[in-house]
Amino acid sequence: MSYIKVYVHFVWSTKERLPFLNDSIRNQLFAHIRDNAKKKNIYIDFINGYTDHVHVLVSLNDDLSIGKIAQLIKGESSHWINQLQLTAGKFEWQDEYLAIGVGDDKLDIVRNYIAKQPEHHKKVSCADEYNKFIERFGFDIVRP
Repeated sequence: MSYIKVYVHFVWSTKERLPFLNDSIRNQLFAHIRDNAKKKNIYIDFINGYTDHVHVLVSLNDDLSIGKIAQLIKGESSHWINQLQLTAGKFEWQDEYLAIGVGDDKLDIVRNYIAKQPEHHKKVSCADEYNKFIERFGFDIVRP
């Protein structure tokens, strides 16, 4: 038996950061993502977001890679939104996403941060938040 305790904080945006995710759609979407993830053996610890992006805290297992988890959640959820025609136009997620490891000592801080997304974005734009993540975690560094 494998013992794994690794949490990853995912963040991804709607294509072109279009504000498709109003309150009604977000609530339906998050419930659907949780249900779908459970069927795919993905444990979602916490999920929330705002009009143009989603934050998901996932506990990894030994079956799926970080990339596969993002692919499964993003791909299926965009298909579901389009199938139910929940948005005026075709819905898509941006191809890119952030995935950041979270230590045990930071889990409650990350959960609280994710929970307060609508409140947080009254003060900070989604694009500014994303850029701060990129800078804070050194993703803007060019690697050979």
